[in-house]
Amino acid sequence: MTEFTFAQALNAALRDALREDESVLVFGEDVGTLGGVFRVTDGLAETFGIDRCFDTPLAESGIIGFAVGMAMAGFRPVVEMQFDAFAYPAFEQLVSHVAKIRNRTRGALSAPMVIRIPFAGGIGGVEHHCDSSEAYYAHTPGLKIVAPASVTDAYGLLREAIEDPDPVVFLEPKRMYFSRADAELRRGDPIGKARVLRPGTDATLVAYGPSVDPALAAAAAAAEDGRDLEVIDLRSIVPFDDDTVTTSVRKTGRCIVAQEAQGFAGVGAEIAARVQERCFHHLEAPVLRVSGYDIPYPPPKLEHLHLPSCDRILDAVDRLQWDDRPDAGWAVGA
Repeated sequence: MTEFTFAQALNAALRDALREDESVLVFGEDVGTLGGVFRVTDGLAETFGIDRCFDTPLAESGIIGFAVGMAMAGFRPVVEMQFDAFAYPAFEQLVSHVAKIRNRTRGALSAPMVIRIPFAGGIGGVEHHCDSSEAYYAHTPGLKIVAPASVTDAYGLLREAIEDPDPVVFLEPKRMYFSRADAELRRGDPIGKARVLRPGTDATLVAYGPSVDPALAAAAAAAEDGRDLEVIDLRSIVPFDDDTVTTSVRKTGRCIVAQEAQGFAGVGAEIAARVQERCFHHLEAPVLRVSGYDIPYPPPKLEHLHLPSCDRILDAVDRLQWDDRPDAGWAVGA
């Protein structure tokens, strides 16, 4: 076991993929000489040359258009959008071409490419530098959406994404880039497989990406009050692991979904609907959501009020229906 930062794990995944497969290319804004804004691509241009890791013009739509053409021609491009809200100029390319090329050509062509997007908040970023855009991509058939929440998954899931035959939007929580953990960098569970991080019997907390750590903190705090909460890290949003989530909820009878994005029409709403449809007769209380508010990301000094926190998740736990609470009743709200 060696200590790595989240960014170093991603760098190792890119380095190993470039070394093992000559069709892998890494490009985007400032990923070459600078090594990326968050230094995820540090040293790759020096090691593999500027033909395989190179800078592009500041034109996100052009970056994705270039990448999808290269993917159709047999390469495996890994592109960086630099910041989540910078990716929107490329959205038309992603929806109209990247996601649909296999269907449009009846399988004759595919787009094996990875779109790396530093996403979500927690860094005090100014406008256009913090956003949670996962629902836009998750609503688009043809895209796989991955959101690692650990150093181990940063490496393992990126390796899986690069080798996937279809396009993968790889969402990297910005607040985690310089978090550290002892880890063995290796391939793990495939894309589409969730993981139970903490077993429990009283309620299920479902989270992904930057919301996993607050969910774990809430479960630890709830244990001091005698509540045994199970925590699930989705790891990927699309494909969604119904089996792991529903198995847990059928056991616990209660479910809370935590997401950093705005609540309305978010990924958490889809998860809540799926749980309600598949676990209705096992539920002891309504499925609750803890999310960002339905506003643009606030200014840096107010950001902590917007993000789902341990305390906000614990508030949701208190709103669940508990037989041992005198005022127990059906809780409402998100």
